[in-house]
Amino acid sequence: MTIKIKTIGIIAKDKSEAVIDTVKRLVDFISQKGCKIVFDKSTEGIINDADYVDRANLAGQSDLAIVVGGDGTFLSAVRSLADHNIPILGINLGRLGFLVDISPDDMLQHLDQILQGQYVNECRFLLEAQVERDGTIISQADAFNDVVVHIRDVARMIEFETYVNDQFVNYQRSDGLVISTPTGSTAYALSSGGPLLHATLDAMVIVPICPHTLTNRPLVINSNSKVEVVIGESKQSTAQVTFDGQTAFDVKPGDKIIVKKKKENIHLIHPASYDYYEILRAKLHWSEQL
Repeated sequence: MTIKIKTIGIIAKDKSEAVIDTVKRLVDFISQKGCKIVFDKSTEGIINDADYVDRANLAGQSDLAIVVGGDGTFLSAVRSLADHNIPILGINLGRLGFLVDISPDDMLQHLDQILQGQYVNECRFLLEAQVERDGTIISQADAFNDVVVHIRDVARMIEFETYVNDQFVNYQRSDGLVISTPTGSTAYALSSGGPLLHATLDAMVIVPICPHTLTNRPLVINSNSKVEVVIGESKQSTAQVTFDGQTAFDVKPGDKIIVKKKKENIHLIHPASYDYYEILRAKLHWSEQL
Protein backbone atom coordinates (compact mmCIF):
# COMPACT_ATOMS: atom_id res chain seq x y z
CA MET A 1 0.00 0.00 0.00
CA THR A 2 1.46 3.35 -1.08
CA ILE A 3 1.04 6.33 1.23
CA LYS A 4 0.30 9.73 -0.27
CA ILE A 5 2.67 12.01 1.62
CA LYS A 6 1.67 15.66 1.77
CA THR A 7 2.64 16.56 5.34
CA ILE A 8 5.72 15.36 7.22
CA GLY A 9 6.28 15.61 10.96
CA ILE A 10 9.85 15.96 12.26
CA ILE A 11 10.95 14.68 15.67
CA ALA A 12 14.51 15.18 16.91
CA LYS A 13 16.75 13.81 19.64
CA ASP A 14 18.20 17.08 20.93
CA LYS A 15 19.73 20.29 19.67
CA SER A 16 23.27 19.10 19.02
CA GLU A 17 25.13 20.46 16.01
CA ALA A 18 24.60 17.23 14.07
CA VAL A 19 20.85 17.21 14.77
CA ILE A 20 20.44 20.88 13.86
CA ASP A 21 22.31 20.40 10.59
CA THR A 22 20.31 17.27 9.71
CA VAL A 23 16.93 18.86 10.49
CA LYS A 24 17.73 21.99 8.48
CA ARG A 25 18.75 19.90 5.47
CA LEU A 26 15.54 17.90 5.77
CA VAL A 27 13.45 21.07 5.99
CA ASP A 28 15.06 22.60 2.91
CA PHE A 29 14.57 19.40 0.91
CA ILE A 30 10.99 18.75 2.02
CA SER A 31 10.02 22.37 1.31
CA GLN A 32 11.47 22.10 -2.19
CA LYS A 33 9.28 19.05 -2.75
CA GLY A 34 6.19 21.06 -1.88
CA CYS A 35 5.31 19.15 1.28
CA LYS A 36 4.11 20.78 4.48
CA ILE A 37 6.19 20.31 7.64
CA VAL A 38 4.94 19.89 11.20
CA PHE A 39 7.55 20.39 13.92
CA ASP A 40 7.55 18.44 17.17
CA LYS A 41 8.34 20.37 20.34
CA SER A 42 11.65 18.48 20.50
CA THR A 43 12.81 20.62 17.52
CA GLU A 44 11.84 23.93 19.10
CA GLY A 45 14.39 26.63 18.34
CA ILE A 46 16.02 24.84 15.40
CA ILE A 47 13.89 26.51 12.72
CA ASN A 48 13.00 30.20 13.09
CA ASP A 49 9.35 31.26 12.98
CA ALA A 50 8.13 27.66 13.01
CA ASP A 51 5.07 26.39 14.86
CA TYR A 52 5.77 23.55 17.26
CA VAL A 53 3.14 21.02 18.34
CA ASP A 54 2.90 18.18 20.80
CA ARG A 55 3.25 14.56 19.67
CA ALA A 56 -0.49 13.87 19.36
CA ASN A 57 -1.07 16.91 17.15
CA LEU A 58 1.93 16.01 15.03
CA ALA A 59 0.50 12.54 14.47
CA GLY A 60 -2.92 13.92 13.63
CA GLN A 61 -1.60 16.32 11.01
CA SER A 62 1.16 14.25 9.38
CA ASP A 63 1.23 11.50 6.76
CA LEU A 64 4.77 10.49 7.78
CA ALA A 65 6.91 11.08 10.88
CA ILE A 66 10.68 11.39 10.51
CA VAL A 67 12.70 10.74 13.66
CA VAL A 68 16.22 12.19 13.79
CA GLY A 69 18.38 10.52 16.43
CA GLY A 70 19.35 7.07 17.64
CA ASP A 71 17.42 3.95 18.58
CA GLY A 72 16.52 5.43 21.99
CA THR A 73 14.90 8.47 20.38
CA PHE A 74 13.12 6.20 17.94
CA LEU A 75 11.76 3.93 20.70
CA SER A 76 10.34 6.93 22.55
CA ALA A 77 8.75 8.26 19.37
CA VAL A 78 7.19 4.91 18.47
CA ARG A 79 5.53 4.57 21.88
CA SER A 80 4.11 8.09 21.69
CA LEU A 81 2.78 7.56 18.15
CA ALA A 82 1.57 3.96 18.50
CA ASP A 83 -2.11 4.88 18.87
CA HIS A 84 -2.17 7.19 15.84
CA ASN A 85 -1.49 4.87 12.88
CA ILE A 86 1.24 7.03 11.37
CA PRO A 87 4.22 5.51 9.49
CA ILE A 88 7.67 6.34 10.87
CA LEU A 89 11.07 6.80 9.22
CA GLY A 90 14.35 6.95 11.15
CA ILE A 91 17.49 8.99 10.42
CA ASN A 92 20.43 7.57 12.38
CA LEU A 93 22.45 10.00 14.48
CA GLY A 94 23.08 7.46 17.22
CA ARG A 95 25.57 4.63 17.50
CA LEU A 96 24.22 1.15 16.75
CA GLY A 97 21.05 1.96 14.82
CA PHE A 98 19.05 -1.24 14.40
CA LEU A 99 15.84 0.79 14.09
CA VAL A 100 17.03 4.02 12.47
CA ASP A 101 18.53 2.63 9.30
CA ILE A 102 19.13 5.72 7.12
CA SER A 103 22.34 7.71 7.46
CA PRO A 104 22.32 11.53 7.15
CA ASP A 105 24.60 11.20 4.12
CA ASP A 106 22.03 9.14 2.20
CA MET A 107 18.79 10.55 3.62
CA LEU A 108 17.89 13.01 0.84
CA GLN A 109 18.31 10.39 -1.86
CA HIS A 110 16.21 7.88 0.07
CA LEU A 111 13.59 10.48 1.01
CA ASP A 112 13.24 11.49 -2.63
CA GLN A 113 12.51 7.86 -3.53
CA ILE A 114 10.10 7.50 -0.61
CA LEU A 115 8.13 10.58 -1.71
CA GLN A 116 7.85 8.93 -5.13
CA GLY A 117 6.37 5.80 -3.51
CA GLN A 118 9.51 3.68 -3.62
CA TYR A 119 9.93 2.19 -0.15
CA VAL A 120 9.32 -0.81 2.09
CA ASN A 121 6.40 -0.51 4.52
CA GLU A 122 7.01 -2.94 7.37
CA CYS A 123 4.38 -3.73 10.02
CA ARG A 124 5.63 -4.47 13.54
CA PHE A 125 3.88 -4.86 16.87
CA LEU A 126 4.38 -3.47 20.36
CA LEU A 127 3.75 -4.90 23.80
CA GLU A 128 1.36 -3.45 26.34
CA ALA A 129 1.97 -4.20 30.00
CA GLN A 130 0.27 -3.50 33.29
CA VAL A 131 1.24 -3.99 36.90
CA GLU A 132 -1.48 -5.28 39.22
CA ARG A 133 -1.34 -5.04 43.02
CA ASP A 134 -4.15 -6.58 45.07
CA GLY A 135 -6.34 -6.70 41.98
CA THR A 136 -5.81 -3.03 41.08
CA ILE A 137 -3.85 -1.77 38.07
CA ILE A 138 -1.20 0.59 39.46
CA SER A 139 0.93 1.11 36.35
CA GLN A 140 0.74 0.48 32.62
CA ALA A 141 2.89 1.26 29.60
CA ASP A 142 3.78 0.16 26.07
CA ALA A 143 7.10 -1.20 24.81
CA PHE A 144 8.44 -1.60 21.29
CA ASN A 145 11.53 -3.59 22.30
CA ASP A 146 10.86 -5.26 25.62
CA VAL A 147 9.35 -5.38 29.06
CA VAL A 148 11.99 -6.33 31.62
CA VAL A 149 11.52 -7.47 35.21
CA HIS A 150 14.84 -7.14 37.01
CA ILE A 151 16.62 -6.64 40.29
CA ARG A 152 17.47 -3.22 41.68
CA ASP A 153 20.04 -4.42 44.23
CA VAL A 154 23.59 -5.37 43.32
CA ALA A 155 24.47 -9.08 43.56
CA ARG A 156 20.94 -10.13 44.50
CA MET A 157 18.34 -12.29 42.81
CA ILE A 158 14.58 -12.03 42.63
CA GLU A 159 12.12 -14.90 42.76
CA PHE A 160 9.09 -15.07 40.50
CA GLU A 161 6.67 -17.35 38.71
CA THR A 162 5.90 -17.16 35.00
CA TYR A 163 2.60 -18.07 33.34
CA VAL A 164 1.66 -18.13 29.64
CA ASN A 165 -2.07 -17.99 28.88
CA ASP A 166 -2.73 -18.77 32.56
CA GLN A 167 -0.68 -21.97 32.36
CA PHE A 168 2.21 -22.28 34.80
CA VAL A 169 5.60 -22.27 33.03
CA ASN A 170 8.17 -22.18 35.82
CA TYR A 171 9.42 -20.74 39.06
CA GLN A 172 12.87 -19.24 38.99
CA ARG A 173 15.45 -17.27 40.88
CA SER A 174 17.45 -14.99 38.63
CA ASP A 175 18.47 -11.41 37.95
CA GLY A 176 15.23 -11.01 36.04
CA LEU A 177 13.29 -11.76 32.88
CA VAL A 178 13.09 -10.14 29.42
CA ILE A 179 9.81 -10.34 27.49
CA SER A 180 10.67 -9.17 24.00
CA THR A 181 9.14 -8.46 20.62
CA PRO A 182 11.01 -9.61 17.49
CA THR A 183 12.17 -5.99 17.17
CA GLY A 184 13.67 -6.18 20.66
CA SER A 185 15.36 -9.52 20.06
CA THR A 186 18.51 -7.62 19.00
CA ALA A 187 18.53 -5.63 22.27
CA TYR A 188 18.55 -6.75 25.93
CA ALA A 189 17.16 -10.17 25.00
CA LEU A 190 20.17 -10.84 22.77
CA SER A 191 22.70 -9.81 25.41
CA SER A 192 20.90 -12.11 27.86
CA GLY A 193 21.40 -15.09 25.57
CA GLY A 194 18.14 -14.99 23.63
CA PRO A 195 17.68 -15.89 19.95
CA LEU A 196 17.40 -13.46 17.07
CA LEU A 197 13.85 -13.32 15.73
CA HIS A 198 13.16 -11.92 12.29
CA ALA A 199 11.50 -8.55 12.81
CA THR A 200 8.26 -9.57 11.06
CA LEU A 201 7.68 -12.80 13.00
CA ASP A 202 4.41 -13.08 14.90
CA ALA A 203 6.13 -14.20 18.09
CA MET A 204 7.51 -13.10 21.45
CA VAL A 205 10.54 -14.38 23.32
CA ILE A 206 10.93 -14.86 27.08
CA VAL A 207 14.57 -14.73 28.19
CA PRO A 208 15.81 -15.29 31.76
CA ILE A 209 18.60 -12.99 32.96
CA CYS A 210 21.42 -14.89 34.70
CA PRO A 211 19.16 -17.68 36.05
CA HIS A 212 20.24 -19.58 39.15
CA THR A 213 19.34 -22.82 37.40
CA LEU A 214 21.23 -23.00 34.12
CA THR A 215 18.56 -25.19 32.51
CA ASN A 216 16.23 -22.17 32.37
CA ARG A 217 16.41 -21.30 28.68
CA PRO A 218 14.81 -18.73 26.35
CA LEU A 219 11.30 -19.58 25.23
CA VAL A 220 9.65 -18.42 21.98
CA ILE A 221 5.85 -18.17 22.09
CA ASN A 222 3.01 -16.95 19.89
CA SER A 223 2.61 -13.17 19.96
CA ASN A 224 -1.07 -13.50 20.87
CA SER A 225 -0.13 -15.07 24.19
CA LYS A 226 -0.59 -13.43 27.58
CA VAL A 227 2.50 -13.53 29.78
CA GLU A 228 2.12 -13.09 33.52
CA VAL A 229 5.00 -12.69 35.96
CA VAL A 230 4.21 -12.92 39.68
CA ILE A 231 6.85 -11.52 42.02
CA GLY A 232 7.76 -13.93 44.83
CA GLU A 233 7.41 -13.23 48.54
CA SER A 234 11.16 -12.99 49.18
CA LYS A 235 12.04 -9.67 50.79
CA GLN A 236 15.77 -9.99 50.19
CA SER A 237 15.81 -7.76 47.14
CA THR A 238 13.76 -5.10 45.35
CA ALA A 239 12.41 -5.64 41.84
CA GLN A 240 11.56 -3.22 39.09
CA VAL A 241 9.82 -3.42 35.73
CA THR A 242 11.11 -1.32 32.85
CA PHE A 243 9.65 -0.55 29.42
CA ASP A 244 12.18 -0.25 26.58
CA GLY A 245 14.74 0.60 29.27
CA GLN A 246 13.36 4.15 29.38
CA THR A 247 10.58 4.13 31.95
CA ALA A 248 10.56 2.13 35.17
CA PHE A 249 8.25 1.16 38.02
CA ASP A 250 9.07 -0.52 41.34
CA VAL A 251 7.23 -3.76 42.10
CA LYS A 252 6.65 -5.58 45.36
CA PRO A 253 6.12 -9.23 46.39
CA GLY A 254 2.76 -10.45 45.11
CA ASP A 255 2.59 -7.94 42.25
CA LYS A 256 1.62 -9.26 38.82
CA ILE A 257 3.14 -8.00 35.59
CA ILE A 258 0.85 -8.86 32.68
CA VAL A 259 2.22 -8.48 29.14
CA LYS A 260 0.27 -8.80 25.89
CA LYS A 261 0.55 -7.80 22.27
CA LYS A 262 -0.78 -4.31 21.67
CA LYS A 263 -3.72 -4.12 19.28
CA GLU A 264 -2.36 -1.15 17.30
CA ASN A 265 0.64 -1.86 15.06
CA ILE A 266 3.48 0.39 13.97
CA HIS A 267 4.43 0.87 10.32
CA LEU A 268 8.13 1.46 9.71
CA ILE A 269 9.20 3.01 6.42
CA HIS A 270 12.48 1.74 4.98
CA PRO A 271 14.36 2.57 1.77
CA ALA A 272 13.49 0.40 -1.22
CA SER A 273 16.92 -1.25 -0.85
CA TYR A 274 16.23 -2.28 2.77
CA ASP A 275 17.73 -5.67 3.70
CA TYR A 276 17.23 -6.91 7.27
CA TYR A 277 20.06 -9.44 7.02
CA GLU A 278 22.46 -6.79 5.74
CA ILE A 279 21.70 -4.76 8.88
CA LEU A 280 22.42 -7.81 11.06
CA ARG A 281 25.70 -8.40 9.24
CA ALA A 282 26.75 -4.78 9.65
CA LYS A 283 25.67 -4.27 13.27
CA LEU A 284 26.77 -7.67 14.59
CA HIS A 285 29.95 -7.82 12.49
CA TRP A 286 29.10 -11.13 10.85
CA SER A 287 31.32 -12.55 8.11
CA GLU A 288 34.29 -10.38 9.09
CA GLN A 289 37.70 -11.72 8.26
CA LEU A 290 40.06 -11.74 11.24
